[in-house]
Amino acid sequence: RRRLKPLRTVVAWRGRAEWDQVMVGLYCGDSRLQQDALDRVSAWKSRYGQKMPLAVDCTAELIRCKVLDSSGRLKSQELILSYGLALVRFVNLITERKQKMASIPLRQLAREVDIPVWVVDLRHELTHGKLPRLALCRKGCDVVLDWLRKTYWSRQLGNNLCEESEDEDEEEEREEVEANAELGNDAWE
Repeated sequence: RRRLKPLRTVVAWRGRAEWDQVMVGLYCGDSRLQQDALDRVSAWKSRYGQKMPLAVDCTAELIRCKVLDSSGRLKSQELILSYGLALVRFVNLITERKQKMASIPLRQLAREVDIPVWVVDLRHELTHGKLPRLALCRKGCDVVLDWLRKTYWSRQLGNNLCEESEDEDEEEEREEVEANAELGNDAWE
């Protein structure tokens, strides 16, 4: 019998090194390096279009808010709106797929994917109520970025930015990497 070659997946990034560089750049805390990583994500998006994983898109939007915040160019109200849009978009995109199947409260969906319920409440205030304080928006951004780092970024291409160690052998890890590289808009939760 003839052995089939593993399927290759076309992605927007050049390889593991570029992915690692962008991931580290996004999460490093240095606004210059974060801006470089955001520019690279923009290039990926121009290559990949609608196939860009939602987690990458959401991370970039939230990091962009942090870069704008650290620049001092925006007023408090503008920052609240910027953070608010990114947070609302994150919660909506995370829950959208399951909401299509059945009408499930956002708080329940958040619990199912380990997002703090207060982030959903923050999204509700941003959408329907009085705008929250900037400090709360910043805290929400930090919590969501940490969630994205743990549930998406650290699992891609064998990276481990989380402190938790994994006991998988290398073959299983390679298979997981290949599967994760194929993640699209509706499959990364």
